[in-house]
Amino acid sequence: MSTYTDIAKRIAKIIVSPDAVIGFIHGVLSVPQDLGYLAYGYIDTDSRYNRETERIRLIKAIRFGILQNENFVRTIEIVLNKFNQYMPIEKRDGIYAKMGASVLGRAITNSIISKKIATIIAQRSSLMVALRGGVVGNTLLAGGMAERSIYNSQKLQSTDPEIYYALRERDYDFLYFLVEPALNPFVEALRIRKNQGETAFIQILDLVEKEVKYAR
Repeated sequence: MSTYTDIAKRIAKIIVSPDAVIGFIHGVLSVPQDLGYLAYGYIDTDSRYNRETERIRLIKAIRFGILQNENFVRTIEIVLNKFNQYMPIEKRDGIYAKMGASVLGRAITNSIISKKIATIIAQRSSLMVALRGGVVGNTLLAGGMAERSIYNSQKLQSTDPEIYYALRERDYDFLYFLVEPALNPFVEALRIRKNQGETAFIQILDLVEKEVKYAR
């Protein structure tokens, strides 16, 4: 598991400069990874029935427009809102100070902060181009990317059930793997809160605040 300092540095970097993770997100559309998941899917007979059920849900979600741009943004928002939900108000003031005076003070809301970060990431990501062009949708309906989406959804359910079920309401759990590089440090911090308690989580927030304060 990452150290508190490492998690804090990654969170601070995304808050100060959300486009810093764009390069990692671009790497998500990886054919070698998809082929690996496809091969594993063939030999993983124990979970085949469950994965077929999930594939049906995935197909329905795509047909009902899950790959529209706003759903990509909303997936990021939901996870960031969950992170903000557990952050004391005084910590938000310090941590989000560099995002502009218009969102400072006790009037800060989860949705304003999350929407701003999510939109910046989405607007500058090549995934938006792929979504608009139907590339991701066509690939998700067949082959290794579908397996990858399903396996990552199942992994999220096992490791971070609170986030999984928040996303699962609108089938956004299938989109999670596409934005995981941007969301991973926030999810890790929440996992530490769940497993090690509120004190550990506050320690991470203290480090984030320090990193943000001295970031340029």
